[in-house]
Amino acid sequence: MKNIYLPLLLSVILVGCSEGPPPKVAEPQPILQNEELRFPAGNPQLPLLVTTAAKPAEAIPIDLPAHLVWNEDRTQRIYAPLAGRVASIHTDLGRPVRKGDTLLSLHSPEFGSAQADAAKAMADFRFSEKNLLRQKELLEAGIVARKDFEQAEAETLRAKAEADRALGRVSVYGSHTMVNQRLALTSDLAGIVVEKNVNPGQEVRPEQFGPGALALFVISDPSSLWVQIDAQEADLNALKPGANFELIVAALDGKKFKGRVVASADMIDPNTRTIKVRGLIENPDRVLKAEMLGTARVNRNLGQGLVVPASAVLLRGTQHWVFVKKGSDIFVPRIVKLSYIGSQVSIVSSGLEVNEEVVSENSLLLAREFRIAEDAAKITAAQNAKSADSK
Repeated sequence: MKNIYLPLLLSVILVGCSEGPPPKVAEPQPILQNEELRFPAGNPQLPLLVTTAAKPAEAIPIDLPAHLVWNEDRTQRIYAPLAGRVASIHTDLGRPVRKGDTLLSLHSPEFGSAQADAAKAMADFRFSEKNLLRQKELLEAGIVARKDFEQAEAETLRAKAEADRALGRVSVYGSHTMVNQRLALTSDLAGIVVEKNVNPGQEVRPEQFGPGALALFVISDPSSLWVQIDAQEADLNALKPGANFELIVAALDGKKFKGRVVASADMIDPNTRTIKVRGLIENPDRVLKAEMLGTARVNRNLGQGLVVPASAVLLRGTQHWVFVKKGSDIFVPRIVKLSYIGSQVSIVSSGLEVNEEVVSENSLLLAREFRIAEDAAKITAAQNAKSADSK
């Protein structure tokens, strides 16, 4: 009996082992019908297609790159007008200075020569004055001719002009009462020493520290700073002098500061195609530092049209288009015209109605499904046409 049932039992086991898991039922795919992409109910892709309503365009925030620089109206760069050796430094980086304070003293043979020239010019002038006085007395006594007096008078005038020239040169930089070769560099405004590029005993020459090169000292009032904004041509209407903007500094945890536009350039940079706009921002607490990078945010009026997220707009060839939601599971591609294309939003001038819902997230996924459904519809149409011809 055992031998009879054993083959039957083995055949049942083999049949059971040969059966695999039941085949998965393919999920119904979206279909194209009358240029509308229809998703079956419960399709897992539907929750991914987030939509946004098209709204009338208003002033929107535009972010532009910006960086902070010293307020040049309150900044002075100190250079060496004559060659010399640093004798003493009277201030340091970060220290406040008053107008007229001495920053640096130089031993300058060139300045000593200028002092000597001034002293000689003064001596010549005093001698010519005395000679003129004697010539006048002799003229009045009838001892000399008027020609000699007039010659002495002309020499006095020439000596006075030379003395004024020599004194004016040394008076700009220091004392002219003695020849000490000591050239003092002073500050012409009150502020803070924000830059120092000199050491004790250093030899300095005008060609080493001229305009365009490093300054010996930079004195500035950091309670206000300039903001250099790189603007696009289309942004100029929002950045006219007097317009307000908001400066956002990422290094300060995104802290915001209020600023005002004071000037803009009259030319476009040919390399970057941007226009330099200068803003002014108050910095009483000195939280902001020169050369900090930030973002200038201005409100720009984009005119008539409907605003949609930039992610909702797709480009096919030379045409822009969006997907409009019709019902809960129907999407329609719509060709639109744009009047503004930005990194965050775009303005649709035609092709949409107010409050129509456009797909703003995963629109590329929807475009892929549309192409697949479109190709499937073409294949089906070709098969139907072939079947009709065969009949």
